[in-house]
Amino acid sequence: MIRIEDIVEKVASNHPQADLDLLRRAYLFSAREHKGQKRASGESYLVHPLEVADILADMKLDEVSVATGLLHDVVEDTLVDLDTINEYFGPEIAHLVDGLTKIAQISNVSREEQQAENVRKMLLAMVDDVRVVLVKLADRLHNMRTLHYLNPEQRKRIAEETMDIFAPIAHRLGMGKLEASWRISLSVICTLMTIENSRSNLRSDARKPKFS
Repeated sequence: MIRIEDIVEKVASNHPQADLDLLRRAYLFSAREHKGQKRASGESYLVHPLEVADILADMKLDEVSVATGLLHDVVEDTLVDLDTINEYFGPEIAHLVDGLTKIAQISNVSREEQQAENVRKMLLAMVDDVRVVLVKLADRLHNMRTLHYLNPEQRKRIAEETMDIFAPIAHRLGMGKLEASWRISLSVICTLMTIENSRSNLRSDARKPKFS
């Protein structure tokens, strides 16, 4: 698992004047609030915000963005509210976390209810700070890397949503590396699904009665 100090070192290298204590406080807060939660992989949920923060640090974003990566799921997935985020980390991070929570709500709308192009427009229209989008893209990149732990239906839904909604946004922002990483992940997922379908068909054939 990525260590918080590895992330701190990256941010310090890219931003010598950064408030590094902010990162450590955000990490401890996230660890406390996500305590006991697990990912589909069976790993501690804390692995996810650490991975997201590490991606943001690699993108050379500021400490506020990286701290937001550590905190991006606490309002959506724990009992913490925005007032608490504001109290502990100030209005700037609270605003970014609020934007991410709203994006999560919009992107969860079924594709029957919203066309992908309309969802993209809604996401971009509601965001007044590009860092919200960047954190969301980093979040989605890590989710794509761990997609194989989900069931086939979930994998298909998330992969389609990524390529239809988030990949075009990444392309629009000039983030070709993220888009390429998603396409590689999608290729792997498609291969896994093909293998699973083949195995399912073989099991189905094996159960059919044989007549001489």
